Amino acid sequence: MEDLIKKLLIQLGENPDREGLQKTPERVARALRFLTEGYQTDPLEVINGAKFTEKYNEMILVKDISVYSLCEHHMLPFWGKCHVAYIPNDKIIGLSKVARLVDVFARRLQVQERMTTQIAEVIQEHLNPLGVGVVIEAEHMCMQMRGVQKSGSVAVTSEMLGSFRKNEATRAEFLQLIRNTR
Repeated sequence: MEDLIKKLLIQLGENPDREGLQKTPERVARALRFLTEGYQTDPLEVINGAKFTEKYNEMILVKDISVYSLCEHHMLPFWGKCHVAYIPNDKIIGLSKVARLVDVFARRLQVQERMTTQIAEVIQEHLNPLGVGVVIEAEHMCMQMRGVQKSGSVAVTSEMLGSFRKNEATRAEFLQLIRNTR
């Protein structure tokens, strides 16, 4: 990867042997490996390590989870907040595992829409809750730095499964809870 980055610098018109760029290929390669480490993480291992039987049947919400990802179209960052809620059906997972699950999918080349769906589907499939809701609000550098150049614009995506899709009151409660500030 370092050789490719060095060639990229040359294609951009830079001198990779210049003092400030000499270690750039190594740093960029290390950064890209970190930013895409989600490919090496199995989401099921994140969940199964902390799945517990619990007789709790109200909404569990982990909101304002920081999300950082790279858009697959331009490999530019997008970042924001993810809100994940589910209504258990005798199985819960540790709260920190919800945030770790978000990171698994964020640390891949992504589109926000797919990531939103992936998070919801993994929770639905492996916890079998009564419902799952996921909302991601993110700013995209591909919209702010290039293209339309609209600074401060925010993309919002949602995925509602089970009772979050079928029951308007459940959906409304979830959306109200993520609007409330601390």
